[in-house]
Amino acid sequence: MSASVKSEIHAFIVENFLFGDASQLPAEEISLIETDLVDSTGILEMVLFLEERFAISVADAEIVPDNFDTVARLVAFVERKRAAAEA
Repeated sequence: MSASVKSEIHAFIVENFLFGDASQLPAEEISLIETDLVDSTGILEMVLFLEERFAISVADAEIVPDNFDTVARLVAFVERKRAAAEA
């Protein structure tokens, strides 16, 4: 797991959903959706952030919990998209 991708996603979540309170950031495998940290609008904000920051394109069909529900899944998704773009 890329530490830089993870740290940037952490920073985005803290700034945009936790109002700067990093102490409330859940563990990497905790659901962002089930804990009500991120709602449907928040997922769309996350998509825009990922597309802009990591120069990836997120298809509508990719906006699913398997890719967006936890920090670990977000990091893995970004890494897969970046690897596919480099191939």
